[in-house]
Amino acid sequence: MSSAPLALTLTNLLLRPGLGSRRAPDRAFDRLVATTGQADGDQRFVDDFRFLLRHWAQDDSLTPVGWMSAQGHVRRHLTNRARIRRLIAEHPAIEQEPVERPVFVVGLPRTATTLTHGVLSLSAGHRCPLLWELLTPDLDLPPERRKKAIAAARWMVGGIDLFAPGFRDIHPLRAEGPDECTFALPHTVMPLSQASIPGYRAWHYERDFVPDYRHLKQVFQVLQHGRPRRRWVLKSPMHTENLDALRTVFPDATIVWTHRDPATVVASFCSLVEHGMAITRRPLDLHGIGATWLELLSRSTARGIAARASIPREALVDVPYSWLGSDPAKGAPRLYESIGARWTDADAARLPQVAARPKGTRPHSYDLARYGLTRADVESAFADYNALRAEVDRA
Repeated sequence: MSSAPLALTLTNLLLRPGLGSRRAPDRAFDRLVATTGQADGDQRFVDDFRFLLRHWAQDDSLTPVGWMSAQGHVRRHLTNRARIRRLIAEHPAIEQEPVERPVFVVGLPRTATTLTHGVLSLSAGHRCPLLWELLTPDLDLPPERRKKAIAAARWMVGGIDLFAPGFRDIHPLRAEGPDECTFALPHTVMPLSQASIPGYRAWHYERDFVPDYRHLKQVFQVLQHGRPRRRWVLKSPMHTENLDALRTVFPDATIVWTHRDPATVVASFCSLVEHGMAITRRPLDLHGIGATWLELLSRSTARGIAARASIPREALVDVPYSWLGSDPAKGAPRLYESIGARWTDADAARLPQVAARPKGTRPHSYDLARYGLTRADVESAFADYNALRAEVDRA
């Protein structure tokens, strides 16, 4: 990648005095909790984020922006948790809100999960959470508070576009567009796309994710309360490794699993991580990115494959990349039929809005070798998944 954008360089200079607080992460965390608040009986939730920040702070390559981002990540989750628990205490009926027959789009990243989610968002009968709602889940807000929440999401997106101009070419974000549950799930592997956090990675491997999905359900119950009920259509590649926990909390969910050649996936996703991590770490270890995400993505897929055996066949939809990646107009009706939804002329008229690349974006190029990987490395790590993919293609 080229040198850091001027805006990022200047921001790092301005924030450098605050980088010293990284040496006392518990003190930094206590300051965050003092501003976010803590719900009664929520000590475990709070302690888990203390653990995360403590280990995040140990990355010696964090930039000042990277340390600010780490604290912002923790602050957002603590703030949202406190708000959701307060709202449920004030309005107990929230926890009675039914989240019926939700659709979860899963699969490896870079397998058209975003496009699939966007296509499913077209139906008037579907409800997809918007990015600003996931960043600040709340009841239906008065106009001024709503504008403020949307403005905060736009500020975040604008910051990413400013500090990493190439990120938008790979994964464009829109404050008022449908986005993925990753932003609302308390713990995923995504902090590992911003820093080297081996202690958190090992902890993540042993974690029981059922409480995280119970929290996620409460997020959707809050967003649904007092508003028309529609079928939730949700998405995150990070769900793939936790399908058992997901289905414990959402037992009637339909799983839509998108598929693509993992050699392409790994190269493309490593490129995405490189562009994002260029904001938060210096210098970058490109081969470290390759090794880390080859392991994380292959592990996620292996766990997903293991969980497939317990998913009823009628609740699992496999979507080859060709369904939407080649010809969305042909694949979209088939996708809707597979989840028991009706594809309408109105949906078809709006399809070009989600199928087209955003204006001003450039083609995305990537190469496994840049990350110290070969096709043979990927095929070895994903042997079982490639066997599954061959079955899906035959079907």
